Amino acid sequence: MVCLSEPVTPVEESETRFAFGKNWASFLDQFDAERLQHATSSLKSLLQVESLAGKRLLDIGSGSGLFSLAAVSMGAEVVSVDLDDDSVACTRELRERAVAENPSVAEQWQVHRGSALDAEWLTSLGTFDVVYSWGVLHHTGQMNTAIEATSSVVAPGGQYAIAIYNDQGGGSRRWLRIKQGYHRLPAFLRPAYVVLVAGCYELKFALARLAQGRNPLPFADWRAKKSDRGMNAWHDWVDWIGGLPFEVAKPEAIILPLREKGFVLDNLTTVGSGWGCNEYVFRRLEESAKSLP
Repeated sequence: MVCLSEPVTPVEESETRFAFGKNWASFLDQFDAERLQHATSSLKSLLQVESLAGKRLLDIGSGSGLFSLAAVSMGAEVVSVDLDDDSVACTRELRERAVAENPSVAEQWQVHRGSALDAEWLTSLGTFDVVYSWGVLHHTGQMNTAIEATSSVVAPGGQYAIAIYNDQGGGSRRWLRIKQGYHRLPAFLRPAYVVLVAGCYELKFALARLAQGRNPLPFADWRAKKSDRGMNAWHDWVDWIGGLPFEVAKPEAIILPLREKGFVLDNLTTVGSGWGCNEYVFRRLEESAKSLP
């Protein structure tokens, strides 16, 4: 197996895996057509396409199911996969809503509970024209293995779209300690912890906006968050502060090993030296078909 990166630190057995599904279950209460429109626009921009008609898409770590639904609305045949029971339930609920409006979606959209680390099971699903996994593989605890497994089911000529936490060095280690602090608290104190941590950073952002002569209030940035990926600021803060396991990678640690596997980079958006996810879209070369399982 090609080594893509090193974890920020080994995940301790005492650490609790973050309940991503419970976070996104509350997000579903805020789901509306506008959020779907923003998610669809984001997917089109990332993949640099207007339609996914005739394409087969695998959504690894479907979470709320929002981007699976966006892919369905673009014409794709979608297979949604998540390990978290609550996330699977969220995705299924969103699918049921879509089927109620359009019964043909039932044949177009499948939802499964499964792991990005289970290469044999992923292979049993077949190959895909698009494998999409935004902000997920670095939470598996074995990011290298997850990238190996999920990239292997991309069909020749297909796209592999992933978002991976940027490696900030010391900054990433500080974030790891913040995340570990979240999990050491009893559940009823965690929302207050999120408010405290997020409040400190929002104040920092406000001062930066003020120094630039801009309105220091965060509302414009929060609205931009919704238009960016159809998400909202609160759920993103909870996801970010609580998200364990936690691994990071510099762009070259992702790009170079995948190039060795027959992938070329189609699209790249980085956060520079900051924190957050770098977005990658690779295309599998036709001649790499011989490396498929």
